Amino acid sequence: MSWNVFKFCTALRALGSIMIFLVLGIVGLSYYALVVVNYGPALFRGGLNSLTALLVLLLFHSLLVMLLWSYFSVVLTNPGCVPPHWRPESDEEKGDADPLMASEYNNGPGAGPEQGTVPSDSANRKIRFCRKCNQFKPPRCHHCSVCGRCVLKMDHHCVWVVNCVGAKNYKHFLLFLFYTFLETSLVTLSLLPYFLAFFSDGDITGTPGSLAAIFVTFILNLTFSLSVMGFLILHISLVAANTTTIEAYEKKTTPKWHFDLGRRKNFEQVFGMDKKYWFIPAYSQDDLKRMPNLQGLEYPMRSDTNLLQEL
Repeated sequence: MSWNVFKFCTALRALGSIMIFLVLGIVGLSYYALVVVNYGPALFRGGLNSLTALLVLLLFHSLLVMLLWSYFSVVLTNPGCVPPHWRPESDEEKGDADPLMASEYNNGPGAGPEQGTVPSDSANRKIRFCRKCNQFKPPRCHHCSVCGRCVLKMDHHCVWVVNCVGAKNYKHFLLFLFYTFLETSLVTLSLLPYFLAFFSDGDITGTPGSLAAIFVTFILNLTFSLSVMGFLILHISLVAANTTTIEAYEKKTTPKWHFDLGRRKNFEQVFGMDKKYWFIPAYSQDDLKRMPNLQGLEYPMRSDTNLLQEL
């Protein structure tokens, strides 16, 4: 029996919102080392150093605003829950069976949803039912054992944001990764000369506390920059294929994927069609009206004909 890596997330429940304070603590330490100790004072020294400090500070604060905006958008945004008494529509119940849409209940004769089952119907294998929530599950919906609820288009439960990443906050999560990578890379490069000074023969100015803050901040930001870059590359590939982390894990044995609409449309399925909103954690009202998938219940699918042509 293979080990399901997603069950490991149940151990993360005990961490709770302490992770939010950890993130803010790292941000505060970076702010102190970069702004208060180094580039803030350099702003008033004049000359080329003053201009460099101004550019670094402007870029740092701009990225910091976008990072915190994206972060708290992920934390505070409901990833998407199944509406009460939701049932699949008749036109969504038809079509070829998909391995990821297969029924997750026993098809016992005469069994009903209140027992965690629905009547067997070979023509309606897309219908899914969650025993734990005692409700039907829309397409691409999964149950989170940490949150104790079904999440629409669930990607994973992220301990850093103390929330699930799903249909309604996946874009915010991606932007959080993007701005975190840019911010940590900027801090790393900006503090690199000061970090290298620790290994030089010259005297280093500053208090022991400020020097320790510079050293620790550089190491932390370098580590986060490299690790976040890996996660960012992973999720870019998932967006390009219009899949999630869970779906990528589940569909290894599936040669075709009905939700792959092409890279351009796959990108729009997450970020929307309005380009002005692509780099902020929000959607335009027009996109919310014309793109039902942003609500997490309906998703356009490709026909089998188009899929076969590419295989």
